[in-house]
Amino acid sequence: MAEKWDGSYDSNRRSYDSSRHSDESYHEKLHIEPLYESFVCPLTKQVMRDPVSIENGQTFEREAIEKWFKECRCSGQRPVCPLTLKELSNTDLNPSIALRHTIEEWTKRNEASQLDNACRSLGPGASESNTLQAMDYVVNICNKSWTNKHAVRKAELIPLISNMLKSSSRKVRCKALHTLYIAVEDNDDNKQVMAAEDTVRTIVKFLLHDHSQEREEALSLLYELSKSESLCESISGVNGAILILVGLSSSESENVLIVEKAEKTLENLEKNEKNVRQMAENGRLRPLLTLLLKGSPETQLSMVEFLGELVLSNDVKVFVAETAGSALVDIMNCGSKQAREAALKALNQISSHEASAKILIQAGILPPLVKDLFTVGINQLPMRLKEVSATVLANIVASGACFESTPLDQGQQTLVSEDIVHNLLHLISNTGPAIQCQLLQVLVGLTSSSRTVLKIVSAIKSSGATISLIQFIEAPQRDIRMASIKLLHNLSPYMVQELSDALLGTAGQLGCLIRVISENNGITEEQAAATGLLAELAERYSGLTGRLLAEEAFPIIYSKVMKIREGGIRGGRFVTPYFEGLVRVLSRLTFLMENETGIIGLAQEENLAALFIDLLQPNGMDIVQMVSAMALENLSKQSKHLTKVPESLDPGLCASVFSCFSKEPVVTGLCQVHHGRCSIKESFCLLEGNGVEKLVACLDHNNEKVVEASLAALCTLLEDGVDIEQGVLVLCEAEGIKPILVVLLENRTDLLRQRAVWAVERILRTEDIAYEISADQNVGTALVEAFRHGDYRTRQIAEHALKHVDKLPNFSAIFPKVGADL
Repeated sequence: MAEKWDGSYDSNRRSYDSSRHSDESYHEKLHIEPLYESFVCPLTKQVMRDPVSIENGQTFEREAIEKWFKECRCSGQRPVCPLTLKELSNTDLNPSIALRHTIEEWTKRNEASQLDNACRSLGPGASESNTLQAMDYVVNICNKSWTNKHAVRKAELIPLISNMLKSSSRKVRCKALHTLYIAVEDNDDNKQVMAAEDTVRTIVKFLLHDHSQEREEALSLLYELSKSESLCESISGVNGAILILVGLSSSESENVLIVEKAEKTLENLEKNEKNVRQMAENGRLRPLLTLLLKGSPETQLSMVEFLGELVLSNDVKVFVAETAGSALVDIMNCGSKQAREAALKALNQISSHEASAKILIQAGILPPLVKDLFTVGINQLPMRLKEVSATVLANIVASGACFESTPLDQGQQTLVSEDIVHNLLHLISNTGPAIQCQLLQVLVGLTSSSRTVLKIVSAIKSSGATISLIQFIEAPQRDIRMASIKLLHNLSPYMVQELSDALLGTAGQLGCLIRVISENNGITEEQAAATGLLAELAERYSGLTGRLLAEEAFPIIYSKVMKIREGGIRGGRFVTPYFEGLVRVLSRLTFLMENETGIIGLAQEENLAALFIDLLQPNGMDIVQMVSAMALENLSKQSKHLTKVPESLDPGLCASVFSCFSKEPVVTGLCQVHHGRCSIKESFCLLEGNGVEKLVACLDHNNEKVVEASLAALCTLLEDGVDIEQGVLVLCEAEGIKPILVVLLENRTDLLRQRAVWAVERILRTEDIAYEISADQNVGTALVEAFRHGDYRTRQIAEHALKHVDKLPNFSAIFPKVGADL
C-alpha cells in the first residue's frame, strides 16, 4: 500500500506541480491570488475544505485521511503516515481551524476575483479561448456547491452567458448551453433569470439546428427549465416549441437520448392544461385523453369540448376512438345537455374515418344516436344538435359495417328494420335541409351495401316515399341534390319501373338530371351518379325515351362522349362510371327504332353505328364494350330495312326484239349481305368500318356479357331477311367461324350456348363449311349436349344443326312434306 500511495503521490505531485505553474500564469494574467501549496491536500491534490492534522503534524482533508486509516485497518496493518510511511501510535485528528478560515477567506477572494474576471471574459471583444475558460470556471464552481450558483446569479453572469448563444462559434454556443444547464440545474431562481431575459426563445431555436450536439445541449437545458411549472408557460409560449418537441419525441431518425429528453420535457409541460391543448393540436392526444378520462368533471367537459374543435388525422381518430370512444358514448347516454353537445361534436370528428367509426359501433354509439334523432317533445335535442347526430350517423353508416345484425334496442330492431327506415323517411320529409342531407346520406350508405339494400328498397316501397325522394333532385342545395341522386342511383337496379314511372310522371326532375350531366366543371361524383341513374331506367320504355328526346338529352350526351374520347374533358376517379353511364343512356335510342323515323334520323345524324364500333376496342371498360355490342345488334337489325336496293330497269321495247336485253343488268357496289347500297352512317351496316372484325375480336373476351352481346350482334348477319350464305362468308373472311365454335364448345352460360347453337346451325347451312366442321367431333359432342340439355327452342335448333353434320337422319328428305306438291 505504501508503494501504491507513493506512486500515486509522486504521479499526482508531478501533475500538481506542472498544473500549478500553468495556473499561476493564468492567475497572474487575470490578477487572481496564487494557490498556496499548504492549501492543497497531499492525498486529493485538491484545496481542502476541512483540514485536519495527525499525530506527526501533517495536514490532510478530513475525508481523505479517514479513508486512508480505514484502508490500513482493513489490510491488517497499523496506521502509518501517508507521506512519511512511519507508524503512528494513534489516529486522532485535530481540526486546523486557522488554516480552514484562511482557506475560506482565500477562496472567497479568489472566487470573487475569478467571477469578476469571468464577467470581463464574457464581454464584447473577449477572445474565444478566454470565453471558453470563463465558462469552464462557471461550470466548476457551480458543481462545487449550491451557494456558488447564487453567486453566479449575483454576479449577473447568466445574461452574459445567454448572450454567448448568439456567438458565431459553434464551440462557444455549445459551451454556453451546457454552462446554462449547470447554472440552472435544481435552482429555480436562476431559471427565472433566464426566463426574464427571453433566453427560452433562443434555446428553442437550437432544437432545429442541424448540429446534433447543439440540439442535445439545448434539449437538456429546456428539459431542466420545464421542471419549473412557472417556466412551462414560457416554453409553450414560444411559437412552434411544442410542435418541435412533439416531432422530436416521435422521430425515428433522432438518437435515443434526444427522443427521451423531448418526451420527458413534454411530460413536464403536460402539467399545464393550456399546453395539453397545444399538444393535441399538434397530434399528441394522449395527455388530453388522460384528462378527459381522469380529470375533474369540469376538466373532462373542457377536454371533450376542445376535442370537438380539433381536426384529426385518420390515425389519430382511430387512437381516440379506441381510448375514449366508450367514455364519449357514456356521455351520450347519461350526460348533461352541454356534455352531450360536446360529445356529439367530438364524435362527429372521430366518426368520419371508416376504421374509427367501426370502433364506435362496437362501443355502442348507434342506440343513443338513433334515440336522439327520433325523440320528440320535452326531452328532444335542439335541431342544431339533431343535425350533428344525423351527421355522425351518416359517418357511421359510411363505414360499411354490418348494420343488419347490430341491435338498436331490446326489441332487436336494427338500422335497416322497416320501422326505423320509415322514421328516417319521415324525418327527411319534415326537417330542414341540413338534417335532410345527412339522413339522405344515411340511406345512401345503407343502399350501397348488397346486404342491406333490399331491406331499404322494401321499406321505401311500403312507405310510398319514391315520389318525395325524387323531388329532392330539384333541391336548390347542391349537397341535398347530390345525395338524392346518389340514393336513387343505388335504388335504380331494384326499382327500375317505379323510378321510370315516377320520373315520367313528375315535372322538372328529368331535366334537372340532364342539366347535372351537362355541367362543364370536370367530372364529378354527382354527374357519375346522374348518368348511372338514367342508364338503369327501363331501356325499352318509349315514353321515357321520348321525354329524353324532348329534353334534347341525346345530343348533349353524344357531345360528352366525344369530348371524353378526344381528351376534351379531364378524367378523374369518376370518369369511368360517368362514361359508362353516358354510353348506356345513348344506347337507349337503338332499342326503339322500329317505325321511329325520328330516332333513326338522329342515329344517322350522329353516326352512332361508327361510334359504337369504335367503342368496341379494348379499353378496360367491359360495360362500354357490352353496351356498344348490344347497340350494334339493334342497329344492324335495321340495316335490311335501310339499305338502298336499286330499282330494276324496265327492259321495254328492246327486250321484245332483242333477247339479250331481257337479262337483269349487273349492279356493282351492293352489300353482299343486304343486296343494297349500305353505309355505316345511313344503314348501320356492320360490314362497314371493320364492325365485323371488332365484334369477332370481342368473342375472346373474359367477360361473358361482352361475348353474349358481341355474338348477338354478329348473328344479325345470319338472320332471316338477309343473305345468310353471304353472311357466313363474311364471318369466314373475318375469321369469325372458329371463335363462334369455341364459344359453343366452352359452354360458359346458358344464354351463350343458345346463341352459339343458333349461329352454328345457320353456319352449317353452307355445305362446304358443314363438311369441314363435321370432322370435328368436339363440335358434334357440343351440339349433342345442347340437344340433350338445352331448352325446347335450343333443342330444336341443335337438332337441325346435327342434321347438317349427319349426326341425325334428315327425314324430311325421305318423307315429303304434306302439301309440298301444292
